[in-house]
Amino acid sequence: MRLSWNDRLDIEKLVKKGCKAPAIARKLGVHHSTIYDELKRGAVELLDSEYRTYTGYSPEVAEAKIEQGKRNREKPLKIGHDHALASWLVDMIGTQGYSPSAACSLLGKTPETTFSCTLTRQTVYKYIDQGHLWPLTNKELRFKGNEKRTYKTVKRASRASAGTSIERRGDEINNREEPGHWEMDCVEGKKKTRRVLLVLTERVTRQEIIMPMRDQTAASVVRALDRLEKRYGKKRFREIFRSITVDNGSEFSDCAGMERSLFGGQRTKMYYCHPRYPGERGSNEKQNQMIRWFFPKGTDFTKISDKKIQSVADWINNYPRLLLGWHTSNELFGVFLASVA
Repeated sequence: MRLSWNDRLDIEKLVKKGCKAPAIARKLGVHHSTIYDELKRGAVELLDSEYRTYTGYSPEVAEAKIEQGKRNREKPLKIGHDHALASWLVDMIGTQGYSPSAACSLLGKTPETTFSCTLTRQTVYKYIDQGHLWPLTNKELRFKGNEKRTYKTVKRASRASAGTSIERRGDEINNREEPGHWEMDCVEGKKKTRRVLLVLTERVTRQEIIMPMRDQTAASVVRALDRLEKRYGKKRFREIFRSITVDNGSEFSDCAGMERSLFGGQRTKMYYCHPRYPGERGSNEKQNQMIRWFFPKGTDFTKISDKKIQSVADWINNYPRLLLGWHTSNELFGVFLASVA
């Protein structure tokens, strides 16, 4: 219920009599929260007869704030007649899949993203809600909020892991103090098809590597790591892939094969999560969700080209993120690569 000017005069009178908010609410027939908000809105510093300050209520101040709020709501759109900015937002959010926050982080960084004004994410969300960026609606938003997935308590394993337990992983890895430590998983395709994606996520920079495999077997995983080692070379691979954390799936059962270098000696250190606890690979799980935007469950990977798969990895690695200070994974990973060159 909205308060009228006469209601505010009544509130002023009752406040001067010493009435509290609940009593005032009962007299006016409104919810007590309405009165609490109104008293806060009209709060002013006054002086008593002995020149001591106290907080009182002014109906004029409260009314003025209400009117100012109305005028603010009637202001023209900040985006004005900048149709180029509107089209760019619709393309970035609706077509390319960026969140409003990520899109706003790019504004003004290059000539192509410089327009007549910049916007905050709250403003863009408001414009979408109000239909000012038609045909973009909330249905097109891939990000639906900040609700975090909850995980059950870690259960005691019924059998030993194929390698070293995550419990023995060092603090420098757990606390993300240095890059070079990865999480690895498989993204499965359509049932009764064998081709899958092997995905690796670097824990600090969130760099993503996606490698198609012909099947979800331990031998295919070892072959995929062999290809990576050939790409980087033995010494550089050991510096870039200092450790890899996996779950207890059968495809990761060959711990010795994954740790053993093609050129002799050890190439990396494997750690194994607790059973049925994907939260221990949280970065990996989050990026798997991003992959599923492009390849929903039931996708037949035998019909997806390697070029398309790489384009998805490129999209993820070039996506600006708040947790990276609105940098991209490629930018931060490039700094890391330069440090181990």
